[in-house]
Amino acid sequence: MVEELVAAGATLASAGVVYVMAAARVVKQYERGVVFRLGRLRDEVRGPGFTMIVPFVDRLQKVNMQVVTMPVPAQEGITRDNVTVRVDAVVYFKVTGPAEAVVRVEDYRFAVAQMAQTSLRSIIGKSELDDLLSSREKLNQGLELMIDSPAVEWGVTIDRVEIKDVSLPETMKRSMARQAEADRERRARVINADAELQASKKLAEAAQQMADTPAALQLRLLQTVTAVAAEKNSTLVLPFPVELLRFLEKAQQTAGAPQQVPQQPVQVQQQPVQEQLPSPVPRLETGPEGAKSGQD
Repeated sequence: MVEELVAAGATLASAGVVYVMAAARVVKQYERGVVFRLGRLRDEVRGPGFTMIVPFVDRLQKVNMQVVTMPVPAQEGITRDNVTVRVDAVVYFKVTGPAEAVVRVEDYRFAVAQMAQTSLRSIIGKSELDDLLSSREKLNQGLELMIDSPAVEWGVTIDRVEIKDVSLPETMKRSMARQAEADRERRARVINADAELQASKKLAEAAQQMADTPAALQLRLLQTVTAVAAEKNSTLVLPFPVELLRFLEKAQQTAGAPQQVPQQPVQVQQQPVQEQLPSPVPRLETGPEGAKSGQD
């Protein structure tokens, strides 16, 4: 009798151990347990630690609550200004509703990945190339909103979306390089012109100051000669005043021009012309007596 009781007790103990082993579950700190009893979802979500379920009746499904880093494959599209680009991104999300993530969507990871690719293509078509290259923060926020809207119903919250790289065609890269080079050259010319303007103002002030004191110009000339001679050059260059050249040119023009005598106006006096009568002409008369001369 005692042996039978001992055997029954051992059997019950063994069955209890097997039951506990079949019913015992351990949920990790970063996980949550969703229990299905005979296919129906239990309202209680099991927290981290040791928990028990009914064997062969309940089924415990663990859901990871950590932030998931999901790379989005590079998507090729045409921007609003008709430029073909390839853009890849990365999505950071986490599960906030374990029951919704298990019940409402078959595979929330795959659903988020497909939604991210579709939203990325949409962002590429709505944006210009300059926005993709410079205004990434604004595009990241818009992309996050587009993915987060349907993901909320799945118990998933989008933590962050980042555009990693924008690949451009080689022709576009060369065009942008030429544009940047031209812009830098323009700025260099503007800076050089501004420097020339400032230098001309200073030189004008210096010239005005030297004009008041002519000896300063000679001192400046001597300083220039000293600076050139210090280099141990075989050729010595002396600056020649431009004003002296102009003076010599004017003197040469004055010497080569012919001298003109000033002409005085000639006054012509008109005298009245008196009409003269012709003098009497001798008249010859002929007669029977011969020729003889006479005057009337």
